[in-house]
Amino acid sequence: MNINPRRTPLIAGNWKMNLDHLQAIAFVQKLAWNLKDAGHDTAAVEVAVFPPFTDLRSVQTLISADKLPLAFGAQDVSAHDSGAYTGEISGAFLAQLECQYVIIGHSERRTLHNESDEQVASKVTAALKHNLVPLICVGESAEDLAVHGPSAVPVAQLRAALAGVTNAVDIVVAYEPVWAIGSGQAATPEQAEQVAAALRGVLSDTLGQDVADKTRILYGGSVKSTNIAAYMREPNVDGALVGGASLDIAEFSSIIRYQKHVGL
Repeated sequence: MNINPRRTPLIAGNWKMNLDHLQAIAFVQKLAWNLKDAGHDTAAVEVAVFPPFTDLRSVQTLISADKLPLAFGAQDVSAHDSGAYTGEISGAFLAQLECQYVIIGHSERRTLHNESDEQVASKVTAALKHNLVPLICVGESAEDLAVHGPSAVPVAQLRAALAGVTNAVDIVVAYEPVWAIGSGQAATPEQAEQVAAALRGVLSDTLGQDVADKTRILYGGSVKSTNIAAYMREPNVDGALVGGASLDIAEFSSIIRYQKHVGL
């Protein structure tokens, strides 16, 4: 089981394009109540939600006013601070909303919006500039896996994403095999561990062993309450990036509370 004291497990819920700002308020309130009623230890597992941009102000106001033990972040960030970039969102804007995190390089951005490794790297640099913690997503398609084998593509993507990073920083890495996302066919814990270990090696090579030791590496791809504990037993897996299941309060809460319901 992952018991590294330097890495607090992180369970992150990516809402994608779901829930308007009113639904977001109701969801966050219910999630916080559910976790409190269940006796969730906020120091043992960090919980973060990633709503659509239009929800962020409402989520921030609620979490701040009620002092809810939840973190939140954005689903993307612009590489630019300001200017004629219609539809993009500056890291400066997110920082003003007190976002702690921002997802960068999600597979849907890479595939649906043709984001390149270079664009991902520029967004990582922009996030760090504004003191946002980049949650860097890497992962391979089924074809990539067949051609290149496990870890080759995620490793190359992470190296590229860190190209402009030169000092010790706070980042999170998420391994999300494209072939597992929303398919119901999750990677095995052993597969996730193999890739996570390789990614930690990249962190050590590029940013130093100290950063590698404290950086959290998440698994994402058909994560459920029935399989999360198996991933969390692996020494290099420090949490999960949860998609569809994060929109179900009971299921997401159960994933968050994996330590209790499996006796870890």
